[in-house]
Amino acid sequence: MMEPLDLELLKIAQEGIELTQRPYLLMAEQLGISEAEVIQRLKGLEERGVIRRFAATIGHRALGIVANAMIAWNVPPSEVERTGELFASSGDVTHCYERGTAPDWPYNLYTMVHARCKEDCLKIASQLSKASGIKEYRVLFSEKEYKKTSARI
Repeated sequence: MMEPLDLELLKIAQEGIELTQRPYLLMAEQLGISEAEVIQRLKGLEERGVIRRFAATIGHRALGIVANAMIAWNVPPSEVERTGELFASSGDVTHCYERGTAPDWPYNLYTMVHARCKEDCLKIASQLSKASGIKEYRVLFSEKEYKKTSARI
């Protein structure tokens, strides 16, 4: 069970943390607790696995990163773990997932990459292919973003 105060803390945190010298102090003031308690509670939530990570998100489109590609890889089952770890360790890969295949779709490992243009995404796919030895893959480009949100409480 989660304490009601922890739930309120998560609701505040999910809306974004202010870019100030003491962002946890602002959260503490909203909750009527100390800055130290906010930090302690967030650490506790992370230790219990409620929070997986704290991270900044960047408006990639504003930075000119407009090409998004999901690369579907056909990886032999015995190589999925090794290849997934290799791909996930690449600075070019933002997401890496294993999925089941289908009779007409043999791809079982998926990576997401983002770049300034489609050609750069294709270069990244080629580099990943060379590094992994996986030759069979499909690059699927995003055409339009309809909605992008994180999970909310």
